[in-house]
Amino acid sequence: MGSSLAHSKLIWIVLHGAAAAGAHTLVHNASGGDTSKLVLHVRRPRILPSTQHSEPPRQEQRKRVSFAIQPSDLHRKIRVRKAANLILFVVDASWSMAVAERMSATKGAIVSLLSDAYQRRDRVGMIVFQKDRAITVLPPTNSIQLARRALADIPVGGKTPLSAGLSLAAEIFRKEKVIHPDVLPLMILLTDGAGNVAMGDLPPQEEAQRIADRIRESKIQSVVINMEHAAFDQGLAQSLADRLGGSCLTLHELKAEHLYQTVRNELDEQ
Repeated sequence: MGSSLAHSKLIWIVLHGAAAAGAHTLVHNASGGDTSKLVLHVRRPRILPSTQHSEPPRQEQRKRVSFAIQPSDLHRKIRVRKAANLILFVVDASWSMAVAERMSATKGAIVSLLSDAYQRRDRVGMIVFQKDRAITVLPPTNSIQLARRALADIPVGGKTPLSAGLSLAAEIFRKEKVIHPDVLPLMILLTDGAGNVAMGDLPPQEEAQRIADRIRESKIQSVVINMEHAAFDQGLAQSLADRLGGSCLTLHELKAEHLYQTVRNELDEQ
């Protein structure tokens, strides 16, 4: 049947009275094929709006059939699925008066994001950096249960290995792009921008900025949440955001719902 339709110059679809009730539709091949092989049993005739609107007037043919269309008039509906997001929180867990507030807000935002991840196919992960290392406390997931268990006990305290956190984030995004080429990466970095531990021989700040340059070159969307108090802000978070090619935000109150809404706004702008 596919061959007959492909080579016909004109397809006539004859809708008999019984066809409208769900009996059958007879397709007649005007080029002279065997019409006995072209009887389609259907429940209900349906024409896509785009096909129906593209039908040119053929008055002579309309005298013999209900309506007539050519193969070029047929359209196919294609569903386009939105790519999934990968949201990676990279959080300064070094010691400060606000570290408990920072962890609580991040945990709450992650759970909120995962609550609607089943609709968006999004995944969320979390890295913390403190002392002399960065660790993945939550590998990218869409499971709320897994997130609750992984986030129950997060290490805090010590110095600020900012470059280690950025380097681990870049590696996770790199691996995820290999497995999921269509994923849309988003890094949410909670820091004051002041690293004081280096992985190599460069000064900590310069090392962190070079890694930030690589992240920008990898087309990873980034948002820096400035954790420095306004009275002591030296502009380090903004400088880091500039190197990442992202925005630098200061939340009036670091609460889960505010952090969650900040991330949702970023995703809606993609």
